[in-house]
Amino acid sequence: MNSTHPLIDIGANLGHDSFDHDLEAVLDRARAAGLVHQMVTGTTLAASQKALQICQKYPALSATAGIHPHEASQATPAVLGGIRELLDDPLVRAVGETGLDFNRDYSPRPAQEESFEAHLQMAVETGLPAFLHQRDAHSRFLPILKHYRDHLSAAVVHCFTDSKEALYDYLDLDLYIGITGWICDERRGSHLHAIVGDIPANRLMIETDAPYLMPRSLRPKPKSRRNEPAYLTEVLSVVAEHCGKPATVLAEQTTANAIRFFDIPDESMLRLR
Repeated sequence: MNSTHPLIDIGANLGHDSFDHDLEAVLDRARAAGLVHQMVTGTTLAASQKALQICQKYPALSATAGIHPHEASQATPAVLGGIRELLDDPLVRAVGETGLDFNRDYSPRPAQEESFEAHLQMAVETGLPAFLHQRDAHSRFLPILKHYRDHLSAAVVHCFTDSKEALYDYLDLDLYIGITGWICDERRGSHLHAIVGDIPANRLMIETDAPYLMPRSLRPKPKSRRNEPAYLTEVLSVVAEHCGKPATVLAEQTTANAIRFFDIPDESMLRLR
């Protein structure tokens, strides 16, 4: 399915090595599907540097820079200093991915919290929005975020997978919410069907989190298990269905939200000119 209205993928890990051999083709398919801009996610210092390099090479891309909570144990002062330097580049439009993940605990929880706070402080200092990750950590994530919220320009809880209660807590803080192909997964994402419509129209954005979270509702089923930005149209379709809105309306709203949130300049979206 191709979108009849321009789309923006707010989270694509295009620096992942699975894209190294065919990134240009992936970007071509995304454009053909209606995507006018993509945010390339940074998850380590090296990945953030690579994300920026990709954005410098190809049009209609911007980057985030940050240390994923899985990698928080590596967030030394030197590494965080490297992230801070990247934030001065105009192609880097958000701080993150940062947050807390107590589901897998790949990094000790105290290290995750320290890294999270360091990133929020950088977002405060630079005025950039924060690109956030939270999984099984709401009870700690919320109070830390609350402490900084009044000083943040904006923040999005990317790849939201949590409960109605958590959603309302985030909306009370005037946060944006990113929805991925998780909502297309009948095994673990069906609870989102009943609550995605509660997200205000001016706070909802969509994303693929490629190469992860292939939409399981895609038909015909892709031969590869690798998700890619062109499949954002499937996320749009499923979200629109459960929001009770035409896909064209939802596309227009989520694109406008992404442009506003990331302050994406018109000249970086060639199809919108």
